[in-house]
Amino acid sequence: MQSLAARIILLWGWQRSLVAFLAGALAVLSQAPYDFFPVCFVSFPVLVWLLDGATGERGDGWVRRLSTVFGIGWWFGFGYFVFGLWWIGKALLVDAEAFAWALPLAILGLPAGLAVFYGFACVVARLCWPDGLGRIAALAFGFGLAEWLRATVLTGFPWNAIGYAAMPIPLLMQSVYVVGLFGISALSVFVFAAPAVLASDRQRRITLALATLVATAHVAYGAWSLAVPVDVARKLSIRIVQPSIPQGGKWDPEMRDEILARLLELSARPTTNGRTPELIVWPETALPFLLTDRPDALAAIGGMLVEGQLLVLGAVRSEPGTAAGEPTRYYNATVAIDHRGEIVDAVDKVHLVPFGEYLPLEGLFQRFGLRTVAETVGGFSPGVERRPISVAPSISAEPMICYEVIFPGEVAIAEADFILNLTNDAWFGNTPGPYQHFRQAQVRAVESGRLLVRSANNGISGIVDRSGRVVDAYALDVIGVLDSELLIPVEKSHVSEARKFGGVSTILLLAIIACGMNVLVRLRSD
Repeated sequence: MQSLAARIILLWGWQRSLVAFLAGALAVLSQAPYDFFPVCFVSFPVLVWLLDGATGERGDGWVRRLSTVFGIGWWFGFGYFVFGLWWIGKALLVDAEAFAWALPLAILGLPAGLAVFYGFACVVARLCWPDGLGRIAALAFGFGLAEWLRATVLTGFPWNAIGYAAMPIPLLMQSVYVVGLFGISALSVFVFAAPAVLASDRQRRITLALATLVATAHVAYGAWSLAVPVDVARKLSIRIVQPSIPQGGKWDPEMRDEILARLLELSARPTTNGRTPELIVWPETALPFLLTDRPDALAAIGGMLVEGQLLVLGAVRSEPGTAAGEPTRYYNATVAIDHRGEIVDAVDKVHLVPFGEYLPLEGLFQRFGLRTVAETVGGFSPGVERRPISVAPSISAEPMICYEVIFPGEVAIAEADFILNLTNDAWFGNTPGPYQHFRQAQVRAVESGRLLVRSANNGISGIVDRSGRVVDAYALDVIGVLDSELLIPVEKSHVSEARKFGGVSTILLLAIIACGMNVLVRLRSD
């Protein structure tokens, strides 16, 4: 171990960058669908040793030294995000004639930008870099802070946060309720990086003991949490429809009636559990037209539903401009339709996908001929508020459309009984993307203490309980319906206040450990 660490520490130039890149790429295997988290016990010790060697040349100023540190973190992040997010380019090939030119931006440009956060994490860590335990805590603090920033800056994109590597199964997800995603990310880096001390005699025992304690507490809390019984107040019979409409033809005008017919036929099939569903759920933008333009579609939906049933679906909603000359606004919405074929409620998506659903700096980019990838109506406008949608007497859901569900802080409606996630991952085909998306939605259920109902056009659709256990699900590209019952708990689901405080406290504690050890080392050297 010491010999290996010494070789890595002495690397410089392109060799150091290559090893950092490969270490980051290897860490991707810890994410869904692979879930092989042991690779992080290789990737993060290598990163620690690379940072150990980033001392710079004699006479170098602090800016030059920190730029070396930043470069190590950036190359690590670039490898991680290139191999973790390459599948985003798949969406551009749905309309290759219009968007194939942007493949390098999606496959290399986005990872290059996201890698800046991991470069920042390493700079923060290296500013307080004592030997032994202190540097492990410093790296954990840096990554915890970086993951929070990645979820916040420029509307945020916290996809594949390091913390998900420590949560491949429900047993290992429960701690997120206490410390949140960013706290889990910081603690994960601490545990994953701890083996780096095996190459040194300094504070080896205490570092490994603390890492073992954190990992043991993580598992023990998960086992205890899963064993706690949940009292059920009411059962809600539900049907989730997965139509698997090919993305390439979804907005073809000639397929509109065929798509509606498939959805209606699936929804009207005899139930598999003998219970008439109270709630039927269709995925995001299920219909390729405005419902207000097709009264015949609303009538057909009403004719399919029986009295007391409700259909909730994703649909495009329009609002005419209020002032003269103001263009019509379009919204990506969650819409509720009753058995009379009437739209009884609609909630708009608040957090839109940049370049996918809207153009940042629209006037500037349009001059260069750019448009959104989901170019259905010229781009969407964001909703103005989050609110629950009533799905049955005394039962409400919090709509989260598509990637809104990856943001921890956005699951926040206290009165909602469950999360309703409508999405369309057909853009990305059978790639790691849909599996990663489902995993993050699964963790949101645990993090918020809520049930999750998910309808995805081509999968993964399913029901997840408040502990992250998958009650039932459909794999990718399956066509069919899931009939199940939601077990609504007696205790009203709520957003955990503990995780907000716990996450901040965890990250600050790691910073205190790192700084404290740094001060202690300096005092001893004096």
